[in-house]
Amino acid sequence: MKKLLLLGLVLLSSSAIADGHQQFTQQSQAAIKEFASTLKSSLVAAMKSGGPIEAITVCNQVAPVIATELSKKYSLDIARTSLKVRNPNNQADDWEKDVLTQFEQLKENGDPVQSLVFSEIVNADKGQEMRMMKAIPTGKVCLTCHGSNIDQSVQKRLDELYPNDQATGFELGDIRGAFTVRKITD
Repeated sequence: MKKLLLLGLVLLSSSAIADGHQQFTQQSQAAIKEFASTLKSSLVAAMKSGGPIEAITVCNQVAPVIATELSKKYSLDIARTSLKVRNPNNQADDWEKDVLTQFEQLKENGDPVQSLVFSEIVNADKGQEMRMMKAIPTGKVCLTCHGSNIDQSVQKRLDELYPNDQATGFELGDIRGAFTVRKITD
């Protein structure tokens, strides 16, 4: 009887974890979608009103605010990262580096960048975490500030804001980075 009760508790616990992870995944997808669309519309408006220099300001000042607001809204930690970061505050942790490296391998094997998403539950210092990442493809307009042939005035502004910038040299369709989401489980 004790074994049956223990097995039932393990199954219930496992089921609850799976349900929690599914809910986290859905919530994370919604948060990423909102982050991506909000940031994109802000960048498009900035490019129209002030060109690439204004768009750099959006990435520098507005993107962190969007991430903070959405983190609060969804009760998640939402950010962007890359293997080649521009902002040192967006440096990838070991788990994110591993996922980004896997994304690069999948891209090389022909998987479309837009489809690269990974989510799992990991053990962390503070307990278990649910984590998710979604790759960000490099679009044509991204190359204005992240490509190999950057206008001198744009490069000057990037150098002022990001003296240790690594986020250049991308080509159309490259993995620019990823949205990253985490939630510590109780």
